[in-house]
Amino acid sequence: MSAFSQVLRMLRMLPSAMAVATPGLGPWLARRRWPRADGTLTLPGLHGQVEVVRDTWGVPHLYAQDDHDLFFAQGYVHGQDRMWQLEMGRRLVDGRLASVLGPVVVPVDQMLLTLGLRHMAEKTWQQVDPEARAILEAYSAGINARIAAEPLPYEFTVMDVKPAPWTPMDTLVRGNLLALMLGGNYRLELLRARLVETAGEEVANALLPQNAPQTPLIVPKEARLPGLKNVKNLSGLDSMDAVLGDPNIVSGSNNWVVHGQRTQSGRPLLANDVHIGLGLPSTWYENGLHGGRFNHVGFSLPGVPLLIIGHNGKIAWGMSNLGPDTQDFYIEKLDDPKAPKKYLFQGTWHDLDVRREEIPVKGGKPVVLEVKSTRHGPLMNAVLGDELKDAEPMSLRWAHGECQPLINSVLRLNLATDWESFRGAMKLWESPGQNFVYADTAGNIGYQSSGKIPIRQGHQGLVPMPGWTGESEWTSFIPFEELPASFNPPAGYAATANNKITSDDYPYLIAHNWFPGYRAKRITDLIEAGTKHTVEDMRRIQAETYSLPAEVLRPYFLSVATGDAQQQQAVAALQAWDLRFEPDRVGATVFQAWYIEVLRKLLQHKLGPELVQRYLLGQYERHGSLHMPFVIGLMSQPESPWWDDPKTPAKETRDDILRAALADATAWLTKTYGPAPEGWAWGKVHTLTYVHQPLGGPASPGPVRRAFNTRTVPARGDNYSVDGASFLWSHPFNVVHGTALRMIVDLADVSRSVSVHAPGQTEHLFHPHRDDLLDLSREVKFHPMLFTRDAVEQHRKATLTLAPAVALAK
Repeated sequence: MSAFSQVLRMLRMLPSAMAVATPGLGPWLARRRWPRADGTLTLPGLHGQVEVVRDTWGVPHLYAQDDHDLFFAQGYVHGQDRMWQLEMGRRLVDGRLASVLGPVVVPVDQMLLTLGLRHMAEKTWQQVDPEARAILEAYSAGINARIAAEPLPYEFTVMDVKPAPWTPMDTLVRGNLLALMLGGNYRLELLRARLVETAGEEVANALLPQNAPQTPLIVPKEARLPGLKNVKNLSGLDSMDAVLGDPNIVSGSNNWVVHGQRTQSGRPLLANDVHIGLGLPSTWYENGLHGGRFNHVGFSLPGVPLLIIGHNGKIAWGMSNLGPDTQDFYIEKLDDPKAPKKYLFQGTWHDLDVRREEIPVKGGKPVVLEVKSTRHGPLMNAVLGDELKDAEPMSLRWAHGECQPLINSVLRLNLATDWESFRGAMKLWESPGQNFVYADTAGNIGYQSSGKIPIRQGHQGLVPMPGWTGESEWTSFIPFEELPASFNPPAGYAATANNKITSDDYPYLIAHNWFPGYRAKRITDLIEAGTKHTVEDMRRIQAETYSLPAEVLRPYFLSVATGDAQQQQAVAALQAWDLRFEPDRVGATVFQAWYIEVLRKLLQHKLGPELVQRYLLGQYERHGSLHMPFVIGLMSQPESPWWDDPKTPAKETRDDILRAALADATAWLTKTYGPAPEGWAWGKVHTLTYVHQPLGGPASPGPVRRAFNTRTVPARGDNYSVDGASFLWSHPFNVVHGTALRMIVDLADVSRSVSVHAPGQTEHLFHPHRDDLLDLSREVKFHPMLFTRDAVEQHRKATLTLAPAVALAK
């Protein structure tokens, strides 16, 4: 799809979009679509009355008489505040974005349909527990009641979209989307294979280091893809990741739990901050659920009933991404490369499974897609990109397709009251693999990993393997009872930050590419520093921007001779820096600008310019944070061949590269932000904008972007700090991934618990709760996590009564 066609499509939407972006007129038009917050609504399908009490921060606390009405009401409020998000999310996972956005997103639809998220959901419907099914049906009825009862958000008018009725299957598919967003190991397989072909195993292992010494790098000759090294555009992955957000499976999210032996109250504290791709509206939605068997407060996912993170007055739980390797590419042998009908496995030809999909395209003809699958999974070449269409055929096996529906676990998790019932819920949480921390009011704490993680034979899941021999199959999955877990650990705490969680003698492979342990070390160091921790101490840890990598690297940077006066000013700022990535710190900017230039030069010595760009900036290869331990290790080897530029006759050393990188970094800072170092403050270079999909994107006119996006704000943190705000290794350092929610639960008195997420509860344009939590979140401040009815009443701002139609008719 050409940029010209995209512009034409946006022009067709321009009158409605510009109207809502017009001062005075826009707020008036948008306000007419805001959801009801006060009064009474009569809705068919309810058993009795439900009170929806909204607090100061826009959080709805639902009070119902039974489970059915509670989740009917949760569906209703999700629909009130996030109906556009629900609709676009459903079209995304169903491969139907092109029906709204036109031909430009057909590659996204093709990729999602090939992965088959709805197809997976349909296969697992019979596995949904009866009580979970009843909740799904009540929740769906609530969303549909909202569609019928109130005006739709303005986006539906601008984009000319009408929502279909919501179904329980739509919710199951949302769970599959979550697994996709938190997975992505197949990207690393493609990248590793390409690095091996281009620069060799040493370079591949350096740039994608394995933190698992017991699993040596195995790259069988037959597994390398000769055609892969020349691939310059994997359009399917790039397009999908542009919509899904940052697919990085090895960064983001911290959680920890502290035993009473280390707290002031003598009872546990549980902290969780979830990092994910940031946009508008928030991925998360805060809810209070009170009715039937439920008395909960925490965070839900729009499109899914119950809570994903929170507490129920008895236990609290939080999660971070485990990042297990649950995906493998297999190279297949087909009977006919042009029109295959069969594939070879262990000497026998088997019929390909064929699924026909038709993609409706707004402003164009429908696109027909044939998804062909082997025993391993769908053939992916056609949707990965044109350059792979003629390469060796590859199928993708993903453990998620063999997992039971997530909703069963979510229900059991919400109803858990102790460690035993919590672990029972975790056993059902098969995908996406997560690190869960646990605490209860009895004083216990725990850690439990979850996930259906394959046990392989003949390979380690590092690169695509031959699929026709039967020698590289999955033999089984790691038994739940043997997944890492800990109850009341002797250290008095448990903490995770996407780091390696097992010792080298653990008998199973969970993953190769863990996030470097800088966040985990800073968290544990600060926990171990005290025995009287409070909620405020947990907040301070979540707000940490201290840089352990910079602590190690700065002495090397400062050891080289500087050039002109501008470089001397930069070095002085770096020397005076307190190693914290706060918005006013100039040294933080100098460090990052310098480091990026060092990294780029190192990569250019070994990789071609196109692969350097893909490694640093490419959507599907956005795993660049893995390189930091390698660069740090290289600093102690000033004569290493890595420092030498093979294109020059001289032999460069570490200090030569550091000096050249400083010159380039200072020149860029001066050109972009002026000669005065005070103009280089971290918050001026490192900024965050919550972008609306799709009206906040670059194809929209400036007034529309300004209306639909949040304002741009300075951001704290970086790729390795506890308070994470990640950016691509480029200029400027715009945030693409960061802290989406924070929660701290005090098990001594859950009324002292606090929470926040950003930018706000609702998606509605110009609504006061659209971005009112933005500043609170970026300053690492909180609002109370209201739990008791008395606390909710003290912060009541509006009350909506949902009344059953039959009762009022009498």
